[in-house]
Amino acid sequence: ISNRVLLLAALAQGETEIGGLLDADDTKVMREALSRLGIGFEKEKIKGAGGAFPVRKADLFLGNAGTAFRPLTAALAFCNGEYRLYGVPRMHERPIGDLVDGLRAIGARVEYEALEGFPPLNILPGKISLDKGVKVRGDVSSQFLTALLMALPLSGKGARVEVQGELISKPYVEITLNIMRRFGIEVSRTGWRYFHVAAHPYYQSPGKVVVEGDASSASYFLAAGAIGGGPVRVEGVGRDSIQGDVRFTEVLERMGAKVSFGDGFIEASGGQPLRGIDMDMNHIPDAAMTAAVMALFADGPSTLRNIASWRVKETDRIAAMATELRKLGAQVEERPDALCISPPKILSPNQEIDTYDDHRMAMSFALAALGGVPVVINDPGCVAKTFPAFFESWKAILS
Repeated sequence: ISNRVLLLAALAQGETEIGGLLDADDTKVMREALSRLGIGFEKEKIKGAGGAFPVRKADLFLGNAGTAFRPLTAALAFCNGEYRLYGVPRMHERPIGDLVDGLRAIGARVEYEALEGFPPLNILPGKISLDKGVKVRGDVSSQFLTALLMALPLSGKGARVEVQGELISKPYVEITLNIMRRFGIEVSRTGWRYFHVAAHPYYQSPGKVVVEGDASSASYFLAAGAIGGGPVRVEGVGRDSIQGDVRFTEVLERMGAKVSFGDGFIEASGGQPLRGIDMDMNHIPDAAMTAAVMALFADGPSTLRNIASWRVKETDRIAAMATELRKLGAQVEERPDALCISPPKILSPNQEIDTYDDHRMAMSFALAALGGVPVVINDPGCVAKTFPAFFESWKAILS
């Protein structure tokens, strides 16, 4: 939500005050990129460009932030300038070809600097035409659709986007549509295949936007309440959340936990043993990682299905999760788009969990500490990507 709001505030006409903005590595690289593109920041306020970015030539480092890299790629393709986008080595392994193909098909000039289909990218002035509509694949990452939808209003024209293949992670697209609406752009859809972006000369600042708490980050603490007995209450996200990851509560309930909602909070409680589950997790791919570690505390096997997108995240999360769960004594079957996890009777003590420079690996496996054995999390600093204070907050759960 933070990076979507930052981008649209930067493109909007008027000044936007943002409350509750995430302070983490992913948002820092977005802010730095927007500054280099000529956007002014004053504490929590952003003065929007009212259209294309004023700086027409820039070199932009975007770390491993997919929520910055993909949307900026699309937006800059409409800015008639020369831009180079690059990141950390893992970002250069994360596919972006489907987005580039969609942009090239409407006349954008996007060139690969090295390996075809992957960053770094060079974006050059092109002649964009929306007369024949826009097409983009949706079965690798929903961020490609999100990027196009947020960029299209820069054309000043209405546009129709057709999603080819099955669209994954649909709730994340709903977040995009909600935030675009806050900035004055309506997007209607016909099922999940066709999206219609209304014609408008520019985004319009709503004046103030408050970013709600991160439902994905909330999942670790709610899971702790379910495993340890609880109750644990997470504030800042509740029944009115626009985030699909609040549906992690369905996982908790299926596993036997008790969940309650309020205005601005979610509370979970339970106890061991939890029940094993067999669930499609396509709608909550980030929070599904929490469920994978929760499976260690279940009374039987669990199967997490339809999570192929894990393969192209910060690391190959299916392979990484299987490897680290086995260290703790679980039997794990790794499939192309699923994990089958049989929990051990007792967790193996004193295991060192590798995190693969992936913030969610570190935060998910912190739950193993609730199993009554010491656990070492290697490279805990990787949580700075989205939640720098995670382990400080985690101490309150363990105390």
